Amino acid sequence: MVVNIHKKRELASRILGVGVNRVRFEPDKLDDVADSITRENIRSLINNGSIWTAKVKGTSRGRARARLETKRKHGTGPGSKKGKKTARVGKKEVYVIKVRSMRKHLRILKERKDITNEQFWALYKKVNGAQVRSLSHLRELVKIVKTH
Repeated sequence: MVVNIHKKRELASRILGVGVNRVRFEPDKLDDVADSITRENIRSLINNGSIWTAKVKGTSRGRARARLETKRKHGTGPGSKKGKKTARVGKKEVYVIKVRSMRKHLRILKERKDITNEQFWALYKKVNGAQVRSLSHLRELVKIVKTH
């Protein structure tokens, strides 16, 4: 026997406080749903688990995020850059990165015992005093210190 459970669905949606399309019935318990007339009957079926609500389906932001990533990468070529190099990365930040890399290199050389403690501090002070231009310049200075 086919039973119209449209009104039961409406009643359940009002009780649950959701839209009609989100109300779900247990297929095995459709007879019980059809027999239920009052709100109390519907509430008992909800408590039993014969009636429940489907979760809301949201719109995935995955594709949008991927598109944003490519958008961020585009237009960053040399033709789109305006201002000096220091406008994008500050002078201090460049200095800090350079000095840290040089100090790390010196520390590694000292740990490997490629240079002595005295040589390490001599070079360290040169780095600190901005007498070393770059990491490659530091390597050259290390070679000079080693030969002497």
